[in-house]
Amino acid sequence: MQMLYDSDAFVVVHMLANEPPEGEPTPGFPRHGFEIVDKRTNKEVYLDGSWAEAFQRQINAWQLNTPTQEEVEETLDGYAELAQNPLVMH
Repeated sequence: MQMLYDSDAFVVVHMLANEPPEGEPTPGFPRHGFEIVDKRTNKEVYLDGSWAEAFQRQINAWQLNTPTQEEVEETLDGYAELAQNPLVMH
C-alpha cells in the first residue's frame, strides 16, 4: 500500500494485492488497484481492473506533465462521483 496523494479534499492510495515478498519476482501480471477517498463527502471508491489501468495511465501522464493541484482534484472529483460507499472506520 502506498499513499499517492493527500489533500484537504482527497486521499489516493495505491494497493498491490499480490505483491511478492521483497527480492522475489512478480508472478504474471501484478494485480493492483486505487482507493480514492473524498474527504468532503466521506465516501470512497476502489478502482481495479480496467478502471485501475485507466487511472494508472492518468498518473503516468501527470508524471510527464506536472499538473496543478486544481487539475488533479478536478480529475479526482470525476472519479469520486462513482463513489457509493460511505467511509467506515474499523
